[in-house]
Amino acid sequence: MNNYSKEIKEAEKEVSKILVGQSNVVRGMLRAVLCNGHVLIEGVPGIAKTLAVKAMAEAMGCKMSRVQFTVDLLPTDITGVTTYSPKKGFEVVKGPIFANFVIADEINRAPPKTQSAMLEAMQERNVTISKKTYPLPKPFFVMATENPIEVSGVYTLPEAQIDRFLFKLLMGYPDSKEEVKILTQNISISDFEDFHIKKILSPQKIIEMQKETKKIFSSDAIKDYIVRLVEETRSKDFGYSKYIDYGASPRASIALFIASKAEALIEGRSFVNPKDVKEVARDVLRHRIILNYEAEADGVSTDDIIEHLLNKVRAP
Repeated sequence: MNNYSKEIKEAEKEVSKILVGQSNVVRGMLRAVLCNGHVLIEGVPGIAKTLAVKAMAEAMGCKMSRVQFTVDLLPTDITGVTTYSPKKGFEVVKGPIFANFVIADEINRAPPKTQSAMLEAMQERNVTISKKTYPLPKPFFVMATENPIEVSGVYTLPEAQIDRFLFKLLMGYPDSKEEVKILTQNISISDFEDFHIKKILSPQKIIEMQKETKKIFSSDAIKDYIVRLVEETRSKDFGYSKYIDYGASPRASIALFIASKAEALIEGRSFVNPKDVKEVARDVLRHRIILNYEAEADGVSTDDIIEHLLNKVRAP
């Protein structure tokens, strides 16, 4: 167990060489990989969202691809097509989805049909091209990004589809000290290779760690705590209930259950404690609590509600 923890933290350290001031995002991505889940990242342009996945893929010894979502992007541009040439005849050309780490850049710029093709591949972990089904490589991790400041030319992701992402992570601005460090090592004047990110893990090792994550012990008291947290988001007696249209789904309970195990593994423990659940709660619940217009009018965010939730529900 300690060996896994050591290797994961070494990978975390390698990614942090190039990604300054985003330790929560790096840890969240690592948890998602261990859980065999996917991540939605929200942040303004220019805060290294794409770079985060590139560095993560490098440290984990995995193949990476990037899909820039645009309004004219077709599902086949992601999954692949069958083509014909006189010399070779019919052949399948696989799309960029066939990689270990895929970044879906600005996923909300593509129309719903294209979004659903991507989300289906994430869920089923295979792709059908011309009636033949192809499995996606293992491990398979998608990090989708969305730009919160754009309103024209974007298609809002439906809540039911957002729910399929294990985590929603927020990438904010760095503080002044971190930004000074970014100036000295920014990728515009340095090549990616200059950072010498070491390959700490491999696809086979990641799969092994994913299996180990599932074996982490979670007591009945922890399970009960997870369910009480999620149920409280649906309760009319909850202090912030007037701001909530829909509480978290049962998928949130499952996500908290597996994510807390991943946090325990990273910390070198064979069991989950309440702190692990609290550490992952914001990332798991942030996109699963649907707020109403009254919340927006009063300036109440989902993170405010989750903070109140963690303080109200007694931990074992």
